[in-house]
Amino acid sequence: MALSLHTPFSSPSQHLLLKPTQKTPLYAYAVSKLPLGGRTKPQFSRSIFTTRALLSVTKEAVLEDFRQKKALKIISGLQNYNKDNVASVITAADKGGATHVDIACDPELVKLALSLTSLPICVSSVDPLAFLAAVEAGATMVEIGNYDSFYEMGRLFSPDEILKLTKETKELLPSLTLSVTVPHTLSLPEQSNTYFSFFGLIIVHQQAKLAELLEQEGADIIQTEGGKCSSPSKPGVIGLIEKATPTLAAAYAISRAVKIPVLCSSGLSAVTASMAITAGAAGVGVGSAVNKLDNVVAMIAEVRSIADALASSKMRANVNVDHEKTLGRL
Repeated sequence: MALSLHTPFSSPSQHLLLKPTQKTPLYAYAVSKLPLGGRTKPQFSRSIFTTRALLSVTKEAVLEDFRQKKALKIISGLQNYNKDNVASVITAADKGGATHVDIACDPELVKLALSLTSLPICVSSVDPLAFLAAVEAGATMVEIGNYDSFYEMGRLFSPDEILKLTKETKELLPSLTLSVTVPHTLSLPEQSNTYFSFFGLIIVHQQAKLAELLEQEGADIIQTEGGKCSSPSKPGVIGLIEKATPTLAAAYAISRAVKIPVLCSSGLSAVTASMAITAGAAGVGVGSAVNKLDNVVAMIAEVRSIADALASSKMRANVNVDHEKTLGRL
């Protein structure tokens, strides 16, 4: 994939210049995250400011739930352009208690999302140039990843290719929140010498090394995957845990290798979402468990069950911390 790092930015629309009085989605979301005292009469030292300054505010807002270890991103699918299904997924995310929504990198889908939710909108692609129009339409986060649809076509992504895509995206959109998925398909000979035990498995992880390099290149979030490579041997709860094991293992390894937030994604459910946080993730990403359901009511119920599981996990963690403080151990 040949991509240029020298795309010209000549017009005001390409610079995305915004006036404080313009009620753009980006501006409205950033202002909604300001302290209450600053919302009624915001003061601006200049009449015009660039998107880069505004994005620095929005970036903090987008990352807030990750830093509090309660992020829940609902994913419609990198190649899902079905507006009815995408609208249902977005509605489910909004009504079910998610913190972010992830859609295909398409300006029209971004506009659709903006009409349905005030949640931060992430767009996914493996083409950095495609992000530009989606960001101008109102996306506040970009994701290099959600590779599942490519795996089905036999298309794999190497570490060098992912690093190249990351560098190009940072060159084009240096101030925007960038998430990058570390693929589960990395081959054993390339892997690092870090061994660890997790759910009875001994795993050799190149994924952690790639995550470190992505962090150095400026990625803000690392996303894991693995559900497609897992074939549960048993039904029920045991099967759900088996399905989540690869991505949980990746979250465990990567969260100990980088300082930026890790989003545990792929193969998760209400049963395993809290395990991701325990493993070291700052949040979870859920796709097919929601977007494959056939009606919006069922989608909302599934998102709500996962959100409730994360909230319960955080509450238990806070109780444990308070108990340890009471005993004088912290």
